[in-house]
Parts: sequence; structure tokens; C-alpha cells
Amino acid sequence: MIVRCPNCGQKVEIRGLGRKPLNIPLRNVCESLQAHCNVAIAAKELNCSQGYIFGVLKANGLKIKDVLKCKTN
Repeated sequence: MIVRCPNCGQKVEIRGLGRKPLNIPLRNVCESLQAHCNVAIAAKELNCSQGYIFGVLKANGLKIKDVLKCKTN
């Protein structure tokens, strides 16, 4: 990103703005989902959002029902 310096008026390039991306492996996401059978709890454990979990699954061609194999009474 290039911005104008408020002191001298020169154009200055700024790097490193924004949050660094999370790189949680698919394996960790799947294991956490299978252990807890709940997206919200898995997201808390992995310290990410529920949307991130759905995004990782979608990027790998999976859906939540493909990963969750929990016992339902």
C-alpha cells in the first residue's frame, strides 16, 4: 500500500497491514470436529471462527456431514 507521508509529502510504501492468515491443517480441523461433534466447540478449541472451519472444508471439497460421524440418540 502506498500512502503520502503527512510530514514530508513523499509517497511511502507500507507493508504488513492486516491480520496474518490462519494456517490450520485440514487434519486438525477434522479431528477436532470428530472429537467434539460441534462446530462451535471445535472453533473455540482451534482458536478460529466457525466460518473458517466451513471455509477449510469447502476448499477441500468436503461438507460438515462428511466429517461428522457422531452418535445421535
